[in-house]
Amino acid sequence: QVQLVESGGGLVQAGDSLRLSCAASGRTFSSYAMGWFRQAPGKEREFVAATTYYADSVKGRFTISRDNAKNTVYLQMNSLKPEDTAVYYCAARDATHREYNYWGQGTQVTVSS
Repeated sequence: QVQLVESGGGLVQAGDSLRLSCAASGRTFSSYAMGWFRQAPGKEREFVAATTYYADSVKGRFTISRDNAKNTVYLQMNSLKPEDTAVYYCAARDATHREYNYWGQGTQVTVSS
């Protein structure tokens, strides 16, 4: 079992940067694959980033990283655009699952134009 808690969201202007954090509980954090997803109002949840993979819409602007010593995964978001406005979720997947099976509660990111 792992519990995920996101933080770092907020209201920013277009062009600004934000860094989201996702703190995970548990002693086996390093064994989990981690990813970031987002859901904009009226839209389905979509993939953002995981390991070296990025959605085309964020490629070159967002960077995912992790610090296993701190049980934390990060999403550095630069050059933010209004279309990046969404609730951002981190997710974890253990070795027995092909899909992400643990989710955080989400953190709101709002980018004004």
